[in-house]
Amino acid sequence: MGSQGDTMKGGAPSSITKEPPGWFMSGNASDDSVDLSEATSLPLNPWDVVLCVSGTIISCENAVVVAIIIYTPAFRTPMFLLIGSLATADLLAGLGLIFHFTFIYCIQSQVVNLITVGLLVSSFTASVGSLLAITIDRYLSLYNALTYYSERTVTRTYVMLILTWGVSIAFGLLPVMGWNCLRDIANCSVVMPLTKNNLIILSISFFMVFAVMLQLYVQICKIICRHAQQIALQRHFLSTSHYVTTKKGISTLAVILGTFASCWLPFAIYCLLGDYTYPAFYTYMTVLPATYNSMINPVIYAFRNQEIQKVLWTICCGCVSSPMPFWARSPSDV
Repeated sequence: MGSQGDTMKGGAPSSITKEPPGWFMSGNASDDSVDLSEATSLPLNPWDVVLCVSGTIISCENAVVVAIIIYTPAFRTPMFLLIGSLATADLLAGLGLIFHFTFIYCIQSQVVNLITVGLLVSSFTASVGSLLAITIDRYLSLYNALTYYSERTVTRTYVMLILTWGVSIAFGLLPVMGWNCLRDIANCSVVMPLTKNNLIILSISFFMVFAVMLQLYVQICKIICRHAQQIALQRHFLSTSHYVTTKKGISTLAVILGTFASCWLPFAIYCLLGDYTYPAFYTYMTVLPATYNSMINPVIYAFRNQEIQKVLWTICCGCVSSPMPFWARSPSDV
């Protein structure tokens, strides 16, 4: 094996030989095993600091959302359960980023690194899965508006949550249970210690989720246009009113889907094309926007909700002393 500079293009901590177990590795690594018995401390990597700061912001934002949903009895509807699932997943992702920063520079343990990476895989997978579940719920709330508020919707919500978290936990357990490249560096992906095949499966799963979400949002746009046209005819609105209403609804959906795609697509594509020999700088540049998705989700799916805004104002300002009435809105309004 060459010098530390040869194995560390992009300034990323590496899991090879005498360096602590980091995520992003690059260079001409040729060792066939990882030995952490002689691990030494590394200089602080600015990229890891940025990820840790991002994780702190993500944790604070989503902790507020989770606390509000847990301690507000009115937020027990399927819509808020799905938002709570998304916030919980993003909260765990933020904590995972903080733990990773702490452990990589302090504990430097192979087992701890595997557990931390497993937590991040599970949480980010659950975040993407929760976004898909919210999209499905929004579509069904428009497509089956008359039967949406029924026991079937509650049951369907719990089934989606169980499937989302079950699959996410299974993905997260894979590196912990042995599907990792700690003993076979040549099999590593751009994210240490995930194998190339593991990351390919995760990337393909993301593209499948994205394709389903895209199709559902196209259908939602069609329903919005049809509903807006019907309302315009019934109330004799001017054509400009119909146009403004339709444009507003489609613009909102475009922002939601565009944000999701711009955050995750670069990393998903790079996971398919890159390998462990690529400079770690590329991985940092693609994974950082992916973490920003967990930072933006609370703004899009929670803080825009009027009921959550009321609770926030009550907590922050104490301006409402009596219990506030809540009206459950359709998921399509969120």
